[in-house]
Amino acid sequence: MMKGEYERLYTQFSQELKDAVPAADFKAMGREFLNDVKAFREPSVLALNGMARYVWMNTEGTKSLTATYDESDTIVGIQIQNVTSHPETDEAGTKISYGLPFKGEWLVFWGGDNEMHNYHYALESQRYAYDLVKEKDGKSYEGDRTKNESYYAFGEAMLAPADGKVAATVNDIADNEPVGTMNSSQPAGNYVVIDHGNGEYSYLAHLKKGTVKVKKGETVKKGQEIGLCGNSGNSSEPHLHFQVSDGPDLFTSKAISVTFSGAPRMIQGDHVTGVEQR
Repeated sequence: MMKGEYERLYTQFSQELKDAVPAADFKAMGREFLNDVKAFREPSVLALNGMARYVWMNTEGTKSLTATYDESDTIVGIQIQNVTSHPETDEAGTKISYGLPFKGEWLVFWGGDNEMHNYHYALESQRYAYDLVKEKDGKSYEGDRTKNESYYAFGEAMLAPADGKVAATVNDIADNEPVGTMNSSQPAGNYVVIDHGNGEYSYLAHLKKGTVKVKKGETVKKGQEIGLCGNSGNSSEPHLHFQVSDGPDLFTSKAISVTFSGAPRMIQGDHVTGVEQR
């Protein structure tokens, strides 16, 4: 696009994308979008289950370009967008340094300080939330993709990210099956909220039904197992939703950018490794 090779790119579009975006419109939108762009940074890449999502940001961090490819390198989605930022809260991290709330290697599916890397960013209550999955050889599951047990994340131990006291739990919501169905009436599904003091509360959501091991008022230690990863609530596949906020209610409190112990701030496509910490 920077070289003006719109026709060549357009030949890689899927037929559905061509039907939605005529070639002339693509060229006009691209030229207008790139009018004042001098260069892009190296892209972040999320590759999972046969799809690859590339996100490029301009060097000023004000514009982004996203392209999604299928297994045959056909472009099945493209998005260009001005980037909204909230630098006053993006740079203000938590007072407490948190551990990753799991063991082993996980993939950041959603996470980052803009809407292109993190769809939660648009909502102040979830702006700095993360969605994480487990993957092997580029897939988050093996076997029947409609079954929760096929997903590597399902049933994995979830750990307290720091010392604290349990502020709230839910433990009786069914896991969604077939995978892909979602429970929007109980969006967080089964969850644990931990009060860490200093006005900071962590949330671990979409846990497996009946596996929450702690109760409200109980003191927990960093690295303690508090439940198992599941697929309850507004969840499209087994994964962990993790965030820290300034209050105990997920939907009325404000999310805080998380400071992780010994780890940089994570963005979509990163592989991160947690260890049990006591």
